[in-house]
Amino acid sequence: MSILVVGVNHRSGPLPLLERLAITPDELGKAVAGLSKRDNIREAVILSTCNRTEVYVVAERFHGAYGDVRDFLCSIGDIDVDELSPHVFSEHDEGAVTHLFEVASGLDSAVLGESEILGQVRVAWDVAQAESAARTSLGLLFRSAIAAGKRARSETAIGRGTASISHAAVEMLDDVLDDLAGKRVIVVGAGAMGEGVAIALRKAGGAHITVVNRTPERGAALAERVEGKAVGFDALASSLAEADVVIAGTGSGQPVITQELVRTARASSSTPLLVFDIGLPRDVEPSVAELPEVTAFDLDDLRDWADRGRAHRELEAERVRAIVREEVENFAVESTARQAAPLVASMHAAVEAVRLAELERFASRLSGLDDAQRRSVEALTKAIVAKLLHEPSVRLKTQAGTPQGDRNAAAVRDLFDLG
Repeated sequence: MSILVVGVNHRSGPLPLLERLAITPDELGKAVAGLSKRDNIREAVILSTCNRTEVYVVAERFHGAYGDVRDFLCSIGDIDVDELSPHVFSEHDEGAVTHLFEVASGLDSAVLGESEILGQVRVAWDVAQAESAARTSLGLLFRSAIAAGKRARSETAIGRGTASISHAAVEMLDDVLDDLAGKRVIVVGAGAMGEGVAIALRKAGGAHITVVNRTPERGAALAERVEGKAVGFDALASSLAEADVVIAGTGSGQPVITQELVRTARASSSTPLLVFDIGLPRDVEPSVAELPEVTAFDLDDLRDWADRGRAHRELEAERVRAIVREEVENFAVESTARQAAPLVASMHAAVEAVRLAELERFASRLSGLDDAQRRSVEALTKAIVAKLLHEPSVRLKTQAGTPQGDRNAAAVRDLFDLG
C-alpha cells in the first residue's frame, strides 16, 4: 500500500479552476465517504480550502487509486480529463507525507505561515474520521502533520505578522487606502473568514463595520465584538449604497454580490467602491469590476500582494523546513514500527498459548493451591513470558524496514511457526 496525494492548489492551478473544485463543508462528508468506498482506495481525507483541493488516500493499487481520485476531481468540477490534467499535482509515500506536513506548517500557503490552515487540516481529518474514511494509516499521518504544524508555530516566528488570508486582506486594504479612518466597511459573512476580517479591521482601527449575514444572531454576535452593526441579506443593497469598502467571504458556493446588485445599489453614488472577494468559490461576480468607480480584488490579487511580504519570514521558513524534515523522519520510524506490530502480537499470542497449555497440564498438581497462591503462579508465569519476549519485541519494532529487521522477522516466523 502507498500514501498518495492528488489535487490542485494555488501553485498548480488558476483561481477559476480552484473555484470549480471547491467542496463546501456541507458536501465534504458525503464526498469523502463515497471516495473511500472505491475499489482502489482503503482510506481517504479531502482537504478543500481557498488555496487547494487535495485528496489524501491510502492506495490499494497505486495507478488505480490515482485514476479514482482524478475521476473524482473531474466529477466534482464537471471538468474533462484533458482540461484538468495540466494542473493536477501528485506525490506518493515520503513525498506525500512531506507535502502534508508543509501544508500544515504554513509553508505551502499563499500567505507564508498563515495560521488558518492548521485548523482546516484538523477539520478535514475529523470529517473523514466521522465518515469512517480515515482510520489507522491516515490517522497516524494527520496526527503527525498536526504535531508538525503546532511545532512550527510554537518553535518559530513563521506565524507572526500577516498570517491568514483575512488578515492579509485587511492589510492590503489599509495599503490601498493609506488610512482606514472613517471608512464604511461591509463584511459579508460571519463565518471563520468573515470573523477574521472583522476582528482584523477592528484592530486596524478607524473603520465603521457593518456585518451582513444570513443568520441574524451570528451576525449580531460578531458585530458586537467589533463595535459595529449587523444586518441581514435583505439589507445588503442599502448597505452597498453607503459603503466605501466591501469584503466578502461567505463560502456560500455562489456569488452573493452581482453586477446588477452593485449597479442598482450605487446608481445615485459617484464615490469609489473597493470590493475584496476572499471567498472560494467566489462571492463576487467578476463583472462587478467593469462598473465605473468600482475597483475589485480577488484571491489572485491578494496572493500577489502577499508575495511582496514573504521575505521577512523566509528565514523562519527554513527553520520550519528543518522541523518538517525531523517530523517526516519520526513518522517514518513510527509507521515502520507499526508494520512489525502484527508479528509481535502473533509471537506473544503463540507464547501465551504455550503458557496456558502448561498451566492446564499441571492443573492437578496445582489443585491444592489457594486463590492467593494461584494468583502468584499466574503472575510469575506472565512475568517470565514478558521478560523473555521483551528484547525480541523491541528489536522487531526498532529494526523493522532494515535488512537485519527482515532477517529477524523471518527467523521469528520460523521459530514460532507463525507462517
